[in-house]
Amino acid sequence: MLGPVILAASRSDRMRRLISAAPVTKQVVDRFIPGETVSDIVPIIKDLTGKGLQLTMDVVGEDITTPAQAEGARDAYLALIDHLKELELGEKVEMSVKLSMFGQALEGGHELALANVRPVVEAAAAIGTTVTLDAEDHTTLDSMFAIHEELRKDHPGTGCVIQAYLFRTEADAKRLAEAGSRVRLVKGAYKEPAEVAYQQKHEIDKAYVRILKTLMDGEGYPMIGSHDPRLISIAQELAHKAGRKLDEYEFQMLYGIRGDEHLRLAAEGHRMRVYTAYGTDWYGYFMRRLAEKPANLRFFLRSMVSKG
Repeated sequence: MLGPVILAASRSDRMRRLISAAPVTKQVVDRFIPGETVSDIVPIIKDLTGKGLQLTMDVVGEDITTPAQAEGARDAYLALIDHLKELELGEKVEMSVKLSMFGQALEGGHELALANVRPVVEAAAAIGTTVTLDAEDHTTLDSMFAIHEELRKDHPGTGCVIQAYLFRTEADAKRLAEAGSRVRLVKGAYKEPAEVAYQQKHEIDKAYVRILKTLMDGEGYPMIGSHDPRLISIAQELAHKAGRKLDEYEFQMLYGIRGDEHLRLAAEGHRMRVYTAYGTDWYGYFMRRLAEKPANLRFFLRSMVSKG
């Protein structure tokens, strides 16, 4: 399977230099990351919301090695919130954050990440929107869930992400499927060992459906993070069986992937939120998009051959 190879490349400085230097790379990256600055991204926000879509914004960047860089990540999100305030879009545009950006892996990282992310959550609430904590590799999850629980004390709309390929996630879903919770379910995009995660696609898909049923039958707000047509159809069936109205769950997909499906779901009355990333430190995010879906890798390789 190519996924683990690509994920390994995402941590290679040599591969970063080679791919970043390729003339075609920026053109292909733009498919998934449509801007480097807030100013770049504002027209995208206006265009997508004008089409009836909602967004979750991600300022890309995970290689944080100093507390000053973590504070810079915090400030980047606060600057984004200032722009969103001017747009007056409320809950149509929320934010997704990776706690690694806020210093989680540094010395004293749990407390540092909480201290840095808290003002972002507070500022988001002040303009009528929310923040979702992205899941990263399995070693970070206990810290992420603890920070999530702490933030929800004052801001109960703070969301979190769970990953279907991890063995622990079925138990996490049962705990999180409570009134007021917001939970995004994804398959998972990190290289995880067989001791903690399913390795085969069919096993991951089955786990995804089991976990999604738990969320749909619960009292929280499920967010279905998938581009898989079969899983999207199953999600609609589970929502119907659970008696959920169209505003009691939502679909989420990545910017640049299956754009026609985004519009189709929105036209049918579903809440459809587009995960939209921007920023200059795009490499890790981009490589995981390639690892997640073979079609993304084929698209990149065709571009390299035809344009390189």
